Amino acid sequence: MTSETIGQTIVVKTEEAPAAGPAAGKGEWKCPMGDHHIHRDDVRKVWKECQEESFWYRALPLSLGSMAVTGGLIYNGVWKSSKRFGPFPKLAVAGILGFAVGKASYAGTCRSKFQELGLGDGKGFGPWSEGGRIGPGRGHRCHYVCEECKKKIQAAPAEEVKS
Repeated sequence: MTSETIGQTIVVKTEEAPAAGPAAGKGEWKCPMGDHHIHRDDVRKVWKECQEESFWYRALPLSLGSMAVTGGLIYNGVWKSSKRFGPFPKLAVAGILGFAVGKASYAGTCRSKFQELGLGDGKGFGPWSEGGRIGPGRGHRCHYVCEECKKKIQAAPAEEVKS
């Protein structure tokens, strides 16, 4: 049994052929997490889901709530309305701030959804979190090795020593 690393895919060669898979005829076993190809449709679906949920569940309620509170404060005389424009500038600012806070508050939930998809594993999230390693030849490097691959790789040197 030998093991080798090709790019980001770990391939373990065994004597017995695996039951199924693209490498079935070659006598190789491919790590299920070694190929980090994520389909754009999946990313697009999660992105759209995040946008819709953040709007309906956070941004819109916080925006309307902050506008209602601001309107109540103006109506009760705690805040004064503008002589020229009336209450509209304060209501608009409250609505915009509520919307922004609502969208920002949903970022952690969206991050966890993308991590479930396989993006953003690690300390930060996205290309901006890699410490300026953006550019040609400086792509994201995943250091994940599944448990089954670790066992196969650890067993490979022991079998080579016995032979």
